[in-house]
Amino acid sequence: PAQTGKTTTALNAFESELGAQPPLGFFDPLGLLDDADQERFDRLRYVEIKHGRIAQLAFLGNIITRAGVHLPGNIDYAGDSFDSFPNGWAAISGPDAIPGAGFAQIVAFIGALELGVMKDVTGEAEFVGDFRNGALDFGWDSFDEETKLSKRAIELNNGRAAMMGILGLMVHEQLGGELPIVGPM
Repeated sequence: PAQTGKTTTALNAFESELGAQPPLGFFDPLGLLDDADQERFDRLRYVEIKHGRIAQLAFLGNIITRAGVHLPGNIDYAGDSFDSFPNGWAAISGPDAIPGAGFAQIVAFIGALELGVMKDVTGEAEFVGDFRNGALDFGWDSFDEETKLSKRAIELNNGRAAMMGILGLMVHEQLGGELPIVGPM
């Protein structure tokens, strides 16, 4: 008889976790969660949420600055305005890039956020990626459990989409050309 395909009876412990939703369901093509425990899953979820949040900011920042919206005023004491620097990767690397000291300040600020702010400092986190630390709420505690789960799933999906989006923008920037809405790369 002809073999019709392999089937498996092993169930993955993470198939019912948040993020395993239609149309893909549980998706782990690299096998990062094979024989993983809950701690490993939580660490990977933490990294996914954090990268998703950063990608959402990066994507929005890329679109907004390419639309011509820049901070008012000067970026340094020499009188260089924010809009005098190019958009995208050229703002970091190239002949018209921001000065090295400015780039160092950006890296130092991000490092300070990473080490001291964007983590569960108080130990009060309800879930992986909860950085409220007892200070920020914005009405979260007034939501029922189903709404909270829905909002967390939306954030996870938006982060996944933004990671793909900013990657696409970076690739297109290197290829050159023009994109609808975004304009010339």
